[in-house]
This record gives sequence, structure tokens and C-alpha cells, in this order.
Amino acid sequence: MTMRILSCNANRPLAEAISHYLDVRLTQAEVRRFNDKEIYVEIQENVRGEDVFLIQPTSYPANDHLMELLVAIDALRRGSAGRITAVIPYYGYARQDRKSSPRSPISARLVANLIETAGADRVLTMDLHAGQIQGFFDIPTDNLFAAPMFAQEIRRLHRDDCSNVMIVSPDVGGVVRARAVAKAIEVDLAIIDKRRPKAGVAEVMNVIGEVEGKHCVLIDDIVDTAGTLCKAADALVKNGALSVSAFATHGVLSGPAVSNIDASTISEVVVTDSIQPSEAVVACEKIRAMTTAELLGEAIRRVSNEESVSTLFNM
Repeated sequence: MTMRILSCNANRPLAEAISHYLDVRLTQAEVRRFNDKEIYVEIQENVRGEDVFLIQPTSYPANDHLMELLVAIDALRRGSAGRITAVIPYYGYARQDRKSSPRSPISARLVANLIETAGADRVLTMDLHAGQIQGFFDIPTDNLFAAPMFAQEIRRLHRDDCSNVMIVSPDVGGVVRARAVAKAIEVDLAIIDKRRPKAGVAEVMNVIGEVEGKHCVLIDDIVDTAGTLCKAADALVKNGALSVSAFATHGVLSGPAVSNIDASTISEVVVTDSIQPSEAVVACEKIRAMTTAELLGEAIRRVSNEESVSTLFNM
């Protein structure tokens, strides 16, 4: 099967960068809305029997971009595509991965069901919020990791001398992710323990680990309003950290995120382009985006050629 790359509207610059890396032009398609905002997708080239990779993060506005993804998958299936891989750099609804209260949904599973029902044959995503989401799919699902990219960038920023660096997980749930980076650059790991004494009382940030005199690097998968990240930075500085920076795979950066980061003690927040940055994010001097085009492009090439994807994560 011949490889095809198709993009909806969520992050076309990333799709174009992946297309350039693979030296495969984007397949022509029309993705538009009727007057009542219904989504319409028309694939304008023959894809019969082709190996199609559809690139579409389900970022803000999540519902519109998710519906674009589903309608495009259906259009490809009805166009007799040989295999359809949904490339979802940012998997929306991932934070709803379990029942957090009685009679609440597990929306991450519902989205997985919708993608399968639409006709996707496999899924390629990156840094899922919770590992169990990979098991929500009954089709092959590859979950890529940004940790090797982050480890390489941290080494570069510290000129390959990371002896004074401390990797920090902003919460207990992110320890595995942060530990992978700490292990790769051979430094220690600290953890922020968040506790709320009682309802309506501000969270208390306890630092587990010796951060005094260290350049602390917070590692997370998602930065949304950046409130927790900024509070964690304050706690680290209070405990004697020389500086605090942060790396997060998915820069949701909604609401007051940019102003929170601007006013914080964080020196820099590094995200990836899994979500297309807004104008406000681009204008913020403290926020920088790393491209995932090479990582995603290489993973797409290997999937198309039936090669191993896991070797991409060797650090």
C-alpha cells in the first residue's frame, strides 16, 4: 500500500511538517462547515487501497476537532482506503479516564469507541494522560513518549553537565513520567505532594526530596491553566531551588495560563506542538514549543513499513 498523509483543521502546521519530513505531500481534502456548523469532509483524491495516516489532535475546540476526525475517518472508509491510522498527537477527554464520582462518565473510553466505530484500523498518539487509555481500544494503538526529546533538550540546555539538575514530578501521579527523564540524564528525582487540609482551604505543596541549590525541572504531560505548575515552582524556590523550568508534552494553556506563567517564578515552560499554539502563547517569552514532527513522522514511517516503533524510545 502507498502511504498517504491527510490533515484536518486542528493542527495543519504540524501535519505539513510531518509531510515534509516524510517527503510525502498532503492529500487534498475539503473540511468545511455548513451554515448550521455541521462538519463536512470530502477527500478529493483517490485513496482506494492506500495506507492513510489522518493527523488530527482533538484539542480546543475539542468537540469540533473530534467530530472532524470521526467524519474524516468515515469519508476515508467509504472511499475504500486500505488502512486508516488516526494520528492523534493530543488525545482530548483523556483526563476523564475513570469514574471520579458516582454516575460520572468515562469519556476517554467513549471517545475510543467512537474512533473505532467510525472505522479507524489503528491509532497513533502521544503521552496519554493515563496508560490504561491504550487498553480502551480494541485496535492496535501506539503511544509515543516525549521523554527522550525532553532529556535531550535538558542536556543541551545544561551543556551536557546535569550534575546540578533535579527532575521534579508536580504530583504523585506523574512520577513514572518524571522518573524516565531523570533516569535518562542520570539525576535525582523530587516529588511535589499536594494536599488540601479541608474543602475551601488552599492546597499545601510539600516537596519530597532535597532541592536546595538545584536547577529544578518540572516534568508533566499536560499544562492547562498552569496554576498547579506555578504553585509547585513557588514551593521549590521556597525550598532553596536555584531556578525552576518546566517541560510538558501538551500545552493546552487555557484561560489564565499565559498570565499565570508570566507572573510566576518559572524561568521557562517548554511544550510540544502536539497542540497548535495560540497567538498569546506564541507571544509569551516564557513559553517555547518543540516540534514533534520528526518523532511522529518516524513513527508513521515505521508503522507503514511494519517496523518496530518501541525502539524510538531508547534513551
